Amino acid sequence: MKHILSGIFAAALALSATVAQAQDKPPLKIGGILDMSSLYADITGPGSETAAKMAVEDFGGEVLGRKVQVIAADHLNKADLSANLARDMLDNQGVEMIYDVAASATALAAGEIAKARNKIIMFNGPGSIRLTNEACGPYTIHYVFDTYGQANVTGLAAVKSGLDTWFFLTADYAFGQDLEKDTSAVVTKTGGKVLGSVRHPLNTSDFSSFLLQAQASKAKVIGLANAGGDTVNAIKQAAEFGITKGGQKVSPLLAFVSDIDSIGLETAQGLLLAEAFYWDLNDETRVWSKRFMERTKRMPTSAQAGVYSSVMHYLKAVKAAGTTDAAAVIKVMKDTPINDFFAKNGKIREDGRMIHDMYLFEVKKPSESNGRWDDYKLVATVPGNEAFQSLEQSRCPLVKK
Repeated sequence: MKHILSGIFAAALALSATVAQAQDKPPLKIGGILDMSSLYADITGPGSETAAKMAVEDFGGEVLGRKVQVIAADHLNKADLSANLARDMLDNQGVEMIYDVAASATALAAGEIAKARNKIIMFNGPGSIRLTNEACGPYTIHYVFDTYGQANVTGLAAVKSGLDTWFFLTADYAFGQDLEKDTSAVVTKTGGKVLGSVRHPLNTSDFSSFLLQAQASKAKVIGLANAGGDTVNAIKQAAEFGITKGGQKVSPLLAFVSDIDSIGLETAQGLLLAEAFYWDLNDETRVWSKRFMERTKRMPTSAQAGVYSSVMHYLKAVKAAGTTDAAAVIKVMKDTPINDFFAKNGKIREDGRMIHDMYLFEVKKPSESNGRWDDYKLVATVPGNEAFQSLEQSRCPLVKK
């Protein structure tokens, strides 16, 4: 009896030691560097943090015996602050992976910090093609969209339909410049002409002088190489100036369902735009999006849906690799296709670009909509290998030519 009791006691001690050991393990931290308060807050912001937390909860809350903790910080659209936040997260807070980093200048800055520390960074909100070209890294993933894909899907469709002369309103930073450059290349390659462009500061409230130049150009299309609040303001003011009624088409080269919601269908109807995701595409997108809506009171943008998908893909890879070591985890991530509500047969290439289908949508007329957030009609589905830059065109040093 004494031996039995001592055996039970020993087993109990071993169990409690195992539990204590698991509790002693530090949490696995993933960090979002987001625009929480400015012109991209609706696109990413608190919604991206919520999406990351949903992925962690759905995964089970822990991996390799460690609780998974989601943190987030506001970069205020300042590249130097974004770099400092990345440095602090990776050096002082024990963050293993950074997600989102809305806006391109801030993403490029944070990307350099992560690259120097051999840590995984996944971009959901920024668009600059430089992230998978000159600024690519072995642990860098560009997940949702980029300027090349946006330009290719929107520009190609527009020129083919006869909208063959363009004038650009461009946000004067990395993302806007890349978007103008990539769209101009698509327009001219397809037989169209670029009649001019004008650059505006980030977060502009008054577009009148820029729009007057675009109007005077007589271009069939005014391409908006900007995003977020700048896109919303430019479209609203173009309508006020009667530009669209005068026959010129305004084409937002990057717009999200949150932008269309802000603009309203009366003003936005007829706009052609490229997106990586839409909540009402199919049963899977609807089910997840309604769960997101219950928490945030808004439908998700493609960037926010991409955060969920990419965080889930990361956690599955950590589990499969049996470690948080970036080299082991990224190998699993690149070897494993992505099949969820966001992407079907998605694949992360050697340059870090996640290849998946893109969609061309037309914004509905008010009479076609069944209510708030019912904004898009699907015009075309463009396979990922046609939408995104090919590896042959890549300027990423990691790509073997």
